[in-house]
Amino acid sequence: MWRARAPDAGQVRKFRAARERFDLYPLAIHVNYLVNLASIDPVVRAKSIAGFRGELERAATIGAEFLVLHPGNCRGRSAEEGIASFATALREAGEGFRAGDLTVLLENTAGSGANLGSRFEELRAIRALARDLTDLPIGYCLDTCHLLAAGFNIATPVGLRATVRSAGEVLGMSNVHLIHANDSKTPLGSRVDRHEGIGQGHIGLEGFRRILRHPKLRGKPFILETPIYKEGDDQRNLNTLKKLAGRNTSPRRSGGAEEDAEKGKSQE
Repeated sequence: MWRARAPDAGQVRKFRAARERFDLYPLAIHVNYLVNLASIDPVVRAKSIAGFRGELERAATIGAEFLVLHPGNCRGRSAEEGIASFATALREAGEGFRAGDLTVLLENTAGSGANLGSRFEELRAIRALARDLTDLPIGYCLDTCHLLAAGFNIATPVGLRATVRSAGEVLGMSNVHLIHANDSKTPLGSRVDRHEGIGQGHIGLEGFRRILRHPKLRGKPFILETPIYKEGDDQRNLNTLKKLAGRNTSPRRSGGAEEDAEKGKSQE
């Protein structure tokens, strides 16, 4: 829903203390999926700007390092118009906001319908225009399922190298701050966003082994967004990532997929 409750001060204190205790860094949170800053509909646009402003404020309150959002859907407009609409809406939402250590991350998409962001060039254009209009720090989050569905063949050695090279040339790898680790239920180029458990989709175990150990990716935080079919699936997916990254799967006091993926040793 559009309306969100402000974080309770006591809960925020406990949350920040838990992060310190368990060394949970960085913290990335995802914007409400209703937010569509590229929308042509005046009502949706107004709600999206107000909703995103609330997300910024809550992220700052809890001390998050990253706030991830999709570029949005520009149905009824060209991609260029949608990019301009997104950037101006971002400016309105961020007016007067002091970001501090918070960085907004644009997430790549599978490219279904009129969704923006399936091409690296679109993500770069959004960031370039938004940086001219707002002081908000802006980077990128890459989702593995979305990449494959959009036509980036990260399941093969050649395709992964080509994808990382393209991301470096177009986006700049230093601007890619986060990876969403999800297998894909749908095949290469399907343009359909359907997440699957690690190794159970069209990327596969060997695909993820290469992704986790790629020298340009292993230093990035990885976060699971995999479906839960039965109790324990999250832990099983996490353990699978640890094994593929070459890490111990025994319980630990801190860290997770992010920490373990970045410490995997390169085989390429």
